[in-house]
Amino acid sequence: MPQIGWLEILIIVVVAILIIGPKDFPIVLKKIGNWIGTTKRYFSDIQQKVAKIDDDIEEVSIEEKYSKKNKDNKNE
Repeated sequence: MPQIGWLEILIIVVVAILIIGPKDFPIVLKKIGNWIGTTKRYFSDIQQKVAKIDDDIEEVSIEEKYSKKNKDNKNE
C-alpha cells in the first residue's frame, strides 16, 4: 500500500490552492470533510446492522441447539 509523506501532501495542497484558489479552498475542504464524515457514518451504520444481524443469527442458532438437545433428552 503506497504511503503519502508530508512533502506529497504539501505539493497536493499547493496545487489545489493554485487550481481552486485561496478564497474557495477552505469551502472545498469543508465539503470534502462533510463527504468523508457522511461516508464514514454510512459504513459504520452498515457495520452495526451486519453485527446485529450476526448476533441475532447466533442467538437463534444457540436457541435451536439447546431446544434440539432438550427434545433429545425428553425422548430418552
